[in-house]
Amino acid sequence: MTTADTTPPLRIGLLGTGPWARNTQAPALAAHPGVELSGVWGRRAEAADALATAHGTRAYTGEEGIDALLEASDAVAFALPPDVQAPLAVRAAEAGCHLLMDKPVATTVAGARAVAEAAEKASVASVVFCTLRFAPETSAWIAEQAAVEGWFTARAQWLGSLYAAGSSSEYADSPWRRDKGGLWDVGPHALSVLIPVLGDVEHLTAAAGPADTTHLILRHTSGASSTVTLGLSAPPGAAGVEIELRGERGTASIPGWAGAETAFRGAVDALAEAVRTGVPHPCDARFGLHLTELLAAAEEQAQAAG
Repeated sequence: MTTADTTPPLRIGLLGTGPWARNTQAPALAAHPGVELSGVWGRRAEAADALATAHGTRAYTGEEGIDALLEASDAVAFALPPDVQAPLAVRAAEAGCHLLMDKPVATTVAGARAVAEAAEKASVASVVFCTLRFAPETSAWIAEQAAVEGWFTARAQWLGSLYAAGSSSEYADSPWRRDKGGLWDVGPHALSVLIPVLGDVEHLTAAAGPADTTHLILRHTSGASSTVTLGLSAPPGAAGVEIELRGERGTASIPGWAGAETAFRGAVDALAEAVRTGVPHPCDARFGLHLTELLAAAEEQAQAAG
């Protein structure tokens, strides 16, 4: 005979109704056995109504709707542009809600620092969704490589073709992504893999490449170095993700992963564990702040050199 689990579901509200919310976050939250999707907030009432109806929950809109959703939730997930996300995350933390944020937390150091400080002051748990840290295949690989000593160098390339001629991706319509480019959109993913394996970044050099491409050279606290190429405007035939480590034991390449929805479910599990135990997750708001600090420094260097 087994004892039934009487743990109440974690009530998570969703802020945002765009493609990321529709394709990944809302389906993952609605299907999660340990979660109650407590509502969906959107700027446009019709978009909030449609997404909420599709997943059997309540729609919220307007300023008063944000406060009502926070009151109805234990935690909130964000599917909003980073510099819209950051002040709302501060507001949510001050209301006592745990935070499941998208990357980057903000595109300014001040914005990201405000979130980290608000989360710490309110003693709420936080997780920043860096996909590869939560997809089962890649998170296991990262942990395995972090346990290995003697890494000498690494090479990471994350090239999308979002803005290539003929692209029809709905994510290309995102103004912040077009403005900030691959450095800010996919840079957090690459850094979130390299830092736990090679150590923190103690020196960074950045240079602009073609279109929105940015090249980074990093020196890590372990003594290893890495190179990173990031962009969203590569020709379709050149697009792809590669992360390779080289060291005393040879080489290791990151495996493929199943998809964003599965990874997001892993991030939900991580937030729930942090809420239950009070132990911060490595990808928390403080880590999100550090990523923003690195990306802001890289952006400044690349612009100055360009």
